[in-house]
Amino acid sequence: MSEKNVRNVYTVKVIVSLCLQYQVKQKKTLHKTPGCITDVQDILFLHYFPQPRTSKIELQLQIRLNHTYKNKHKKTDCCASVFVLLISLFFPLSKEERFAFLTEWYDSTAALQRRYQLMYYPKDGSVEMFDVKNQRTFLRRTVYDDIQQDDLFLGNRVTVFSRQLHLIEYADQYTANKLGIKKERTLAILKPDVVTKIGDFLELIYSSNLIVTKAKMSCLTCNQAADFYAEHQSKPFFNNLVQYVSSGPLVAMELMGTDAVSAWRRLLGPTDSPTRRESPQNVRSQMGAEGIKNVGHGSDSLAAAARELEFFFPSTVGLGPGNTARCTDCTCCIIKPHAMSEGLAGKILNSISKAGFEITALQMFHVERANAEEFLEVYKGVVTEYSCMVSELCSGPCMVLEIHGNDVPKRFREFCGPADPEIARHLYPTTLRALYGKTKVRNAVHCTDLPEDGVLEVKYFFTILDG
Repeated sequence: MSEKNVRNVYTVKVIVSLCLQYQVKQKKTLHKTPGCITDVQDILFLHYFPQPRTSKIELQLQIRLNHTYKNKHKKTDCCASVFVLLISLFFPLSKEERFAFLTEWYDSTAALQRRYQLMYYPKDGSVEMFDVKNQRTFLRRTVYDDIQQDDLFLGNRVTVFSRQLHLIEYADQYTANKLGIKKERTLAILKPDVVTKIGDFLELIYSSNLIVTKAKMSCLTCNQAADFYAEHQSKPFFNNLVQYVSSGPLVAMELMGTDAVSAWRRLLGPTDSPTRRESPQNVRSQMGAEGIKNVGHGSDSLAAAARELEFFFPSTVGLGPGNTARCTDCTCCIIKPHAMSEGLAGKILNSISKAGFEITALQMFHVERANAEEFLEVYKGVVTEYSCMVSELCSGPCMVLEIHGNDVPKRFREFCGPADPEIARHLYPTTLRALYGKTKVRNAVHCTDLPEDGVLEVKYFFTILDG
């Protein structure tokens, strides 16, 4: 054994010994304190293991310890078991990269929140799930093309075989270091004079490797605008700023990505005109914005981002600025999760605007399966793809639009085209589904089929789900 390996083995022995001594001092027994496993793993991998852990070894560790508890072995026997297996951790069977997350899934049948550890292997796009409560493998490693590495960030929801999993924590330090160390969240606001150009902004955001995780069209009252810009209260432009921001609808977005705070501010450009002219490759320079009508807003620090995101997207449901849905003379459009993940939202919004349709409300939703089944119930028993349609709608974030106008349900349905994109491409090649659809289920957008259902579908999202 090499000198380095001897040092590694000695390190394992010392750490295990310290963990056991700590638990004895705290008057805890191992069979009542499975946290011993976590203590050992955390210490080891935080300080000595930059490479990813091997799930097979971890499961062996769990099984060996559980067997020890059931057979009431002595602590020295347990220590030996841990010691032997931890040595194997220093020499993993495979160095294949793996990312692990702690996730939650709401079991509506049992009315329980269940926890799973989700493992993702970028080499072949496979996933694996471990049931945290029952301490057993829930899903053996299998290739699953519907999850990409870009989907893996805290707060996101991913769907694995009809289960919508909420990513709540990193399951190990390697994943946290690899995926989360530079990930930031920031608030981006498109001010009233550029709301109609939201499609262009989304394309710009996607091309800059930023992800839109939340979005909402809102109208601020004067009081809300004053509260949001309270730090500028002593500035001479404060009153004009409040009046301008509350003069019409704006779009607030949560952006996430590497150095998101500075990345979004770079895209916007400087707020003052002289500096802006020196660096013309930014949005404010290109759009000729002046003074308070400077296109948008971006948080200037992580602390400001946290405060401002809480203002527009509060953790308490029902608070914060409302949506702009009118719920009259309207139809519903949903940009489906697959189109969102493919970065097509900007193109679809631009196509809708160029066709002369007015978007009067916009918001991103994570639809639970029960809500998807309820919303699409009209198709149950009518179309064979019903179950797949439900799975698609709750597979990730979608963007819901209220389209306003005269006879708009019929006109917009024609603009979307036939449900099957292949048929649409042959008969109506300029329709949304012909341009952006893949299959009858992943056909880019949902639109209201019956004129009398337009208001009902809009209310379902903007009144019931956003209530």
